[in-house]
Amino acid sequence: MDERQVGGSGPPRWWRHSPPWLTGGDEVDRSTRWPWLSTVLLTLFVMGGSNYAAEQQIDERAALDPFARLLLLAGSLLLLWRHRNPVLVVFGTSAAAMLYLGAGYPYGPIFLAVALACFSAVVTGRRRAAWAAVGMLWAGHVLVAHWLYRWLPPSGDDAASWGAEVVVVTWMVAILAVSELARTRREQWVRERAERAQAARRRADEERLRMARELHDVLAHSISVINVQAGVGLALLDTDPEQARTALTTIKAASKEALGEVRQVLDTLRTPGDAPRAPAPGLDRLPELVQQAAGAGLTVDVEGDPPRLAPGTDLAAFRIVQEALTNVVRHSGSRNARVRLDRADGTTLRLRIDDDGPATGADAGGSGNGLAGMRERAAALGGTIEAGPRADGGFRVLAVLPLNVKAEGDDR
Repeated sequence: MDERQVGGSGPPRWWRHSPPWLTGGDEVDRSTRWPWLSTVLLTLFVMGGSNYAAEQQIDERAALDPFARLLLLAGSLLLLWRHRNPVLVVFGTSAAAMLYLGAGYPYGPIFLAVALACFSAVVTGRRRAAWAAVGMLWAGHVLVAHWLYRWLPPSGDDAASWGAEVVVVTWMVAILAVSELARTRREQWVRERAERAQAARRRADEERLRMARELHDVLAHSISVINVQAGVGLALLDTDPEQARTALTTIKAASKEALGEVRQVLDTLRTPGDAPRAPAPGLDRLPELVQQAAGAGLTVDVEGDPPRLAPGTDLAAFRIVQEALTNVVRHSGSRNARVRLDRADGTTLRLRIDDDGPATGADAGGSGNGLAGMRERAAALGGTIEAGPRADGGFRVLAVLPLNVKAEGDDR
């Protein structure tokens, strides 16, 4: 497994947003930025702190000379590349620090450059390089402090105590532990951000699907009515102008209503999250459906009173009845349909739409998109749809919808 992969659970709520010194925004942008400000500030601190350390250790360590200052400057300025090439920087700063110690110069803040380089390498996933560079630096310090000190400046220097080595190891382990913690937090933030983006895309896809269903139901019903009435108008234009005028009036009303509903759906797409300007249709508009079906030459008998439903369930029930009646107009030879509403046990709503057939084509129940849309609406509420031919030659759509269930995407 790649050592940069993430494991474990997500961070607590108060760690939810990554600070800029960890993520720095997009990974590509972060890797191409030059950290001038932090590098200059650290360089000034290292140079000034090393001068102060030299004054304090003037009798113990070698004095700072141009070579020492060059090592201090090189080790600090290497940090400019810590986002672009963290492996090179962590080994470069460790090598500069090792040469600095081997030359007998005073202990000082040069180790800050190594610590920051190690931190950057671990956080960006180059853990092995960071551990190897720090281990190399510690091994070099042990060699210099306990063996090579005899031949290296300053002259007359004694071996370091092993107690001091414990302190050095403690500091190195602490730096690596903090770096590992930061790496873990950063990877958790990256994973959570990807999960949030995926969830947002999934919600957007679901919303698009919901809007597509709405547009399909609105347009399929209205265009079916318009198509039938246009055929009637053309057939009667010469023989019965008054009946043709009635058909054209029905076409005008159906197209106006369709335009209004399409506009409402498109307004929701343009301004997501805003409240709709008009209430969503529900079973209280069944009389309008019956009237439109009558205009298309279909007689609809309604049995049962529309119950009071949650907005999402009400919309789904209305669209199911609308689509079922549209299929009767388009695909059935029957000019009669029955809609029965039954509230079973107070927990479910049963919608049954029957026609007496026969089918006018191979697709008795529709082309498939309408039935798929009905099933999706019912499934979003935890309900079911059964649709198929009856034994007597007709066709039946039976929907069972649970009551008091909030539909998917219903924020009303």
